[in-house]
Amino acid sequence: MRKVVLAFSAIALAVGLSGAAQAKVQVPEQVSTGVTTAELSQRQAVHWVSVAQIEKSLQNKPPMAVGFDIDDTVLFSSPGFYRGQLEYSPNDNSYLKNPQFWEKMNNEWDKFSMPKQIGIDLVQMHLKRGDDIYFITGRTRTKTETVTKYLQEDLHIPVNKMNSVIFAGDDPGKNNKISWMKDHKLEIYYGDADADIAAARELNIRGIRILRASNSSYQPLPKAGKFGEEVVINSEY
Repeated sequence: MRKVVLAFSAIALAVGLSGAAQAKVQVPEQVSTGVTTAELSQRQAVHWVSVAQIEKSLQNKPPMAVGFDIDDTVLFSSPGFYRGQLEYSPNDNSYLKNPQFWEKMNNEWDKFSMPKQIGIDLVQMHLKRGDDIYFITGRTRTKTETVTKYLQEDLHIPVNKMNSVIFAGDDPGKNNKISWMKDHKLEIYYGDADADIAAARELNIRGIRILRASNSSYQPLPKAGKFGEEVVINSEY
């Protein structure tokens, strides 16, 4: 009996020492506010869509004209813009009004641009449907350009299906994309900027938001979905 009592005493002592040791453990220094599971479950009410869902929504509809913005929509072109700022106006954005920059960007520096996978996926989906595809960019027009060539190659568009890029950025005080969208009777326009969605809304056509990569040189990042527009999931790359 005495052995049993001693055994229980040893167990009680061990438990007590363990509790005391735990009580002495120091809480780590707080480095952030942290997050609760309830907070993790809260999401912005954004109308997310996938390429497959867009394709399904177009079932039984005849071929149509669709448009795409270029920079940060189908191309990650920040390397060229970054280079241009360093070379022509390292302390501000005045390089965007410099004709020399646009000559370089539109004729040489897109060789450093990366096609976005979402651009490839969407373009191929629309080609399969037989849609006419137009690229309407806010870039400034130059006498010559190789943007059309790079897009055709990077997005795997057959030569006979490739329309020349439309440069709509000649007048910075006016959204010239609207007139081009209207002229080509677009039914869908994809873009990353607020102005892209606003232009589509102006013409009562379907504006679909593409996410701008967080490391884009075009800052600040826009608030995708703030107009209630569809936002393509995983479209930042």
